Amino acid sequence: MKNSNESVNQEMADVELIIGKILQLGVIISAAIMLIGLILLIATGSTGFPAGQYPTDFTEIGKGLLSFKPYSIMMLGIFCLILTPILRVIVSIYSFYKEHDFLYVVITSIVLVILMISFVFGILR
Repeated sequence: MKNSNESVNQEMADVELIIGKILQLGVIISAAIMLIGLILLIATGSTGFPAGQYPTDFTEIGKGLLSFKPYSIMMLGIFCLILTPILRVIVSIYSFYKEHDFLYVVITSIVLVILMISFVFGILR
């Protein structure tokens, strides 16, 4: 029984390290993408869109990315930054499941559903 507890504790420590790395990597990747967009914005002197217009949906952002429009690149960086905590919630669900802490699996799953609903509402708006 002691070995079982030790292995669970070691696995939880590993999951916590993974979560920390996910958060760090997500912020670093987001910052790098936004920095590329900022450098491109400074170099071109334009957002890539007409004055007062900005991409508001994934289609416009995707088209802007294909044409290397600075504002679209920065929007991708922000999107990656938003996805970072969502990925953390998903890993937390796995972590709680491995701990057999089903109450927290349910609670964290509800948090994930709320995040996804708010994300959908943001897209539809």
